[in-house]
Order: sequence, then C-alpha cells, then structure tokens
Amino acid sequence: MTQTLADPLAARDHARAMAGTIVESMPVLPPVAEDLPEGVDGADLVWEETIAAGGYATRRLSRGSRLRLIDLAGDACASLLVFNAEMPTERLNVADTVKVQWNAYLGAGKLLLSDMGRVLMSILEDEAGTHDTFCGTSNAATNAAKYGDGRNSGDYPNGRDRFLLGAAKHGLGRRDVHPCVTLFKGARIEADGGITPDVGPFAPGRSLVLRAEMDVIVVIANVPHVLDPRTSWSVTPLRASAWRGAVTGEDDPLRNASPEGLRAFRNVEDYFRR
Repeated sequence: MTQTLADPLAARDHARAMAGTIVESMPVLPPVAEDLPEGVDGADLVWEETIAAGGYATRRLSRGSRLRLIDLAGDACASLLVFNAEMPTERLNVADTVKVQWNAYLGAGKLLLSDMGRVLMSILEDEAGTHDTFCGTSNAATNAAKYGDGRNSGDYPNGRDRFLLGAAKHGLGRRDVHPCVTLFKGARIEADGGITPDVGPFAPGRSLVLRAEMDVIVVIANVPHVLDPRTSWSVTPLRASAWRGAVTGEDDPLRNASPEGLRAFRNVEDYFRR
C-alpha cells in the first residue's frame, strides 16, 4: 500500500475512494439530527458533530443559538473556552463567573461571564451536575508525567494543546488560550481546602444545553480531567449539536434571577445597542 500511495495518481484515487466514509467521530455536513427538542426546526440546525476521545472541536455561534452537549458513554470531559466572536480579546473569565454569582458550582441557571462583565453563554438545562471551575485542563507536562506522553501527536493528547489547535482556526494563538471551565467532570473544594475530583464514569447520555448570549466562538477539548485519579488515560466521545434560537428577552427568568446576572445581561444589551 505504501508503494502504491507513493504514486500521486494512485494516492488521488485512494483519497477519492474514501468519499462517503462515515466514522463515529466526525462532523455531519450538512448538519442533520433526529432528536432535536420539540419545536426546533431541522433547518435551524447549524452544527452536528461527535468529538472523539482526545479530540477537539470549535464553532462560531450567533447570539441566541443553543448548544447541546451529550456525554454519550458516560466518560466524556468537555473543557470549554468561549470568546466574543467580534472581539476575541473579550473572553470567558472563570474567576468573575464564580465571584459575581457567589457560587463556584455550575448548573442550570448559571452564567458564563466575560472579562468585560457581560454574559457570553448561559446554562439552560443540566442533567449532569458535575462540572469544574477550579482545575483547568491538562498540558503536555502533566500528561507526560502521568501517562508517559503528552504530545498532540501522541496517544495521550492534552487539553491545552487541543485548545491551541481550535483557537488557531480563528486566527488566535497561545496567549489567547485562557482558563477554561470543564463540563461533565466535577471538582469540589473540601473544608480543609483540598480538591476532590468527581470524574465518574457516569451513566451514559447525560446532557446540558447552553444559550449564546453574544456572538461567540466556542472551543472544546475532550480529554481526561487533569485530576482524574485513574492511571489509564480514560475519556469517551462527546456529541455537540447547535441550532439557531431566539435572543434572550427582557422577561427571561435567567436574565432576572439575580441583580448581578441582570447587570451582566444589561451590559450585553448595551453592547448590541451600539
């Protein structure tokens, strides 16, 4: 086969023969899904992809879009970066997300806030309840120490380098990879200050739905949690679906749930009033 593919014409024919091949982890183009929520028109679906174990994905989503993530087999770990798509210097600020809401544990009704005091995304639904705002993601050094290798091209890729690949697709670089939140894998701070990871594996099929409150870029790395106590590199595929939706209205319950959240939504509305 190697000798055959050394011939450019044979390599071309081989590549063309792969057309139509379907694997478990890949984008669906054009996007199609049979299990959209009631009332969602299939024509509004803009993203349908299964992210491989150790893989990454990225997408620009318009204001009002919904992003549904599903932990297909119970061991996915979705580390998430979020940027203002029009001005990527504005991005998710995990510290402000925690302190402005007086709560470090994400769930339905919580907001992902930017470093400009605006809501980038909100969590509409959450079947998991195990998320992490404390630990960040892995890097080449942590994976090399734990698994023997942490390279992007190796068997145990790390979250930071996966983020770099996703960010690069939007013209962003190493300095743009900011602290992330991690979904589907949790961490809890104990009374003595210690961190207890809650990484499962869990029952398959847990999901959550986020709403884009601005035009955003999302980058997702699906790699093991940095504090996963297992000695084996363990993670399973993650499904992402996104569809167009209505922009948050003034009577929205999440918008009005707290004074701090209301101010962050008003900051968004002022931004779009320019």
